[in-house]
Amino acid sequence: MSTTRPDPLEERELASEQLVDGRLLKVWRDRVLLPDGSEGLREYIRHPGAVVVVAVLPDGRLLFERQFRYPLRRAFLELPAGKIDPGEDILACARRELREETGYEAEQWRYIGVMHPCIGYSDERIEIFLATGLRQVGHALDDGEFLELLSLSVEQAEEAIHNGELTDGKSIAALYRCLPLIPAGQG
Repeated sequence: MSTTRPDPLEERELASEQLVDGRLLKVWRDRVLLPDGSEGLREYIRHPGAVVVVAVLPDGRLLFERQFRYPLRRAFLELPAGKIDPGEDILACARRELREETGYEAEQWRYIGVMHPCIGYSDERIEIFLATGLRQVGHALDDGEFLELLSLSVEQAEEAIHNGELTDGKSIAALYRCLPLIPAGQG
């Protein structure tokens, strides 16, 4: 018989209160029991989750987007990504986001894993996919969504990271998780 010992660092919820009920984000404040028996407060954001896609063109170049991100008041270079709708399968979400944002569909999909980009203040998870065998079918951007599509070689993407042009955390993490799996280009 297997017994699981509790994590000595676990904090247990004693009470929970929703502070903000936004369209995308929900902000909560919980009263918790700390490992030493004292109590503390934890404020955090609940997020529905998202996907990010490392999409490899037939010539080995990677699809990127340039989008304006309001919280930081500037455009960012990033991989195709988007929010998971309630009840939506993560692969279906990845397929939908790639098609809507870039106009491409992929023949091969590989699930890479999950990342947690903001563990100190959010429960957000981002599911990482590698998409190959791309073919262009035309984009279908959401209303109010504006972006520029560009392609970079793996080397150019790495250079953009090192020179500070690519600072989006999900894109950097997804790219490095996929690097060993990106097929060599044909061009």
